[in-house]
Amino acid sequence: MSGHSKWSTIKRKKGALDAKRSKMFSKVIKEITVAVKEGGSDIESNPRLRLAVSNAKGVNMPKDNVARAIKKASEKGGGNYTEVNYEGYAAHGIGVFVECATDNLQRTVSNVRSYFNKYNGSLGKNGSLSFVFDRKGIFIFPQSDIDLEELELELIDAGAEDIEAEEGMISVTTAMEDFGTMMKKLEELNIEPESANLERIPVNTETLDVESAKRVMKLIDVIEDDDDVQNVYHNLELTEELLEALDE
Repeated sequence: MSGHSKWSTIKRKKGALDAKRSKMFSKVIKEITVAVKEGGSDIESNPRLRLAVSNAKGVNMPKDNVARAIKKASEKGGGNYTEVNYEGYAAHGIGVFVECATDNLQRTVSNVRSYFNKYNGSLGKNGSLSFVFDRKGIFIFPQSDIDLEELELELIDAGAEDIEAEEGMISVTTAMEDFGTMMKKLEELNIEPESANLERIPVNTETLDVESAKRVMKLIDVIEDDDDVQNVYHNLELTEELLEALDE
């Protein structure tokens, strides 16, 4: 995936984030709930909860909302979500990986399958896209007054594979196993990411004509709008022409 396309993806995600703030709050609350159920409500001793709270700050969720979410998740019966992934192909062979957190597996798989069917795609078996995506740590934070050359040296020491600066934002990519090390390094440098996630990055991307690509993106958007869906990844190349067409 080219750096330019990756940055375009990041910008598009940020635009979607601004337009769907309440949906983002819902996703973060689910992240917090799963983290608390998995490792307890102590932020200091629960790395996954610490990450979820950091991401809550990144979408400007009020502290009171975060505290309530942690308290509710700590209570007996305070929301039980199962994490489940679905893999399939959109039209024209575009790989689509869907991450969900749900309290009703039957509803979720039924909905996801219906989306693929409606838009001429097909749901596949788990593992069918293992060769299409690599799992990477992706960190995004404002550049502010940081000396980029000095910062790059620090981040490379912490496992950065790729560092991009554009439009006042810095994007850092790490191997999955270096995710925790990078989180600690950013804490040492007093840098608070707007988002820090393990994401599925395509090994290679596929380019389609604009009309075909728009139909694929319609499927992606419909899946993303489902309340049970946390993240959707695909290997469609987001060309400048396509991004302009999507913004029309």
